[in-house]
Amino acid sequence: MGTLYSEISSWMHRLPAGLKLLLLALSSMALLALSDLRFQALAFAVIALLYASLGAASRPTRRLVVVAVIASALVGGLHTATGQPWLGLASGLRLVSTTMLGAMLTATTRFGDLLGVAEWLLSPLARLGLPVERLALQLGLMLRFAEQFFVQWQRLADAYRVRTGRAGGWRLLAPLTIHMLITARKVADALSIRLKL
Repeated sequence: MGTLYSEISSWMHRLPAGLKLLLLALSSMALLALSDLRFQALAFAVIALLYASLGAASRPTRRLVVVAVIASALVGGLHTATGQPWLGLASGLRLVSTTMLGAMLTATTRFGDLLGVAEWLLSPLARLGLPVERLALQLGLMLRFAEQFFVQWQRLADAYRVRTGRAGGWRLLAPLTIHMLITARKVADALSIRLKL
């Protein structure tokens, strides 16, 4: 499976995964609570500077941020067409800001570390008899497959662009689906063997 994690070290790699997740959650809630556009723009600028401070470590996630910028432009255009340009700008700033926060976490935190934090957070449920390790694994797999989806889409888009000189767009849906189903099958086989042990 591909990954958006960067082996290039940055200042954020040294922070514990739990602290990064806590900061991500608090920052995301603060972004949603901000109603003043000036504060949203200031928050966006701070987050953009933090993202840029990762330097080369942010390289695997840059396309993800570009996609968020494009989506924000579309959302802004839609709101402008309906006569609410400020709402479109606010929505776009929130979308790009939260995407950059998530990209920073993804690029600087190993999957195993995130899984460890998930197990720790879910550990009180063990008192109720719930299988915490399996719940954490399911949560981790969901996050990993979302990341894998984006990585595989990037690879297919690059290959299509090299062959044809054009963007793939909707033409990539069938091969992407096939790749994801094959990956899901491999993971299912590996899990069935592991969980039987």
